[in-house]
Amino acid sequence: MKTRTLTALVLAPVAIALILFVPTLLFAVVTGAVFLYAIWEWTRMLGLRDAGLRGAVVAAHGAAMIALWTLRGGPAWWAVILAGVAWWPVAAFWLRHFSFGVAPTRDNVALKIAAGFFTVVPAWCGLLQVHGSADHGPWWTLFGLMLVWVADSGAYLAGSRWGTTKLAPRISPGKTWAGVYGAVAASAVVGVIGAWLLGLRGMPLAGIFVLAMLTVLASIVGDLFESLIKRHANVKDSGDLFPGHGGMFDRLDSVFAALPVWAAGLALLRA
Repeated sequence: MKTRTLTALVLAPVAIALILFVPTLLFAVVTGAVFLYAIWEWTRMLGLRDAGLRGAVVAAHGAAMIALWTLRGGPAWWAVILAGVAWWPVAAFWLRHFSFGVAPTRDNVALKIAAGFFTVVPAWCGLLQVHGSADHGPWWTLFGLMLVWVADSGAYLAGSRWGTTKLAPRISPGKTWAGVYGAVAASAVVGVIGAWLLGLRGMPLAGIFVLAMLTVLASIVGDLFESLIKRHANVKDSGDLFPGHGGMFDRLDSVFAALPVWAAGLALLRA
């Protein structure tokens, strides 16, 4: 826990400064590199051993992200974000069928590569859609990420204190329903405070509150889905990049699920 806390204290200020003070183009480059590193870790969890093949998968994702950046704001851009929203109910259904895709066959690896695309690329598009918006984009970006970060802390604290009933014991034995309730409660508080500080009152504030809850629920599915893939791969973490925190994908699994929902919901509420 001490190592996890120290790592978080180092990473959090860097992440916040990047969100608030870096122009969207540079933000796209930095986050693109981070997200592609997560894809590199994803290929490891799929059992790919050949570095050239893993690099080709990462390069294909990078090419897709560059192409989408040139089309940002257009139909293809939004189609990818909405595909990311639609992907998470599919992933939730997969969670109910633990054994699906578990065998390391070529078809299953290809399926999981596609799952990695729908996990990471729409999240990157959603992140940049919010960050580049004219109406306090960086602050709305930080707001969305804070919901996920606080939910993660709330889940840990509530689960460690009151957790008895397991949420998905075959997938992630340490997660409990108390953790889910703690995540929702903590993010609800942040949702109300954040919306208030951004000047929302009445129905707009209520709309953001509902969106915040949906975003956090998606983040829980994202966390569980990575745990499912790790169980299939029989690995504890996606990597060892961060002491006490595992790999990049371990740090971003909830964020990947939350961002398309947050971006699409904000666009709908502002329409």
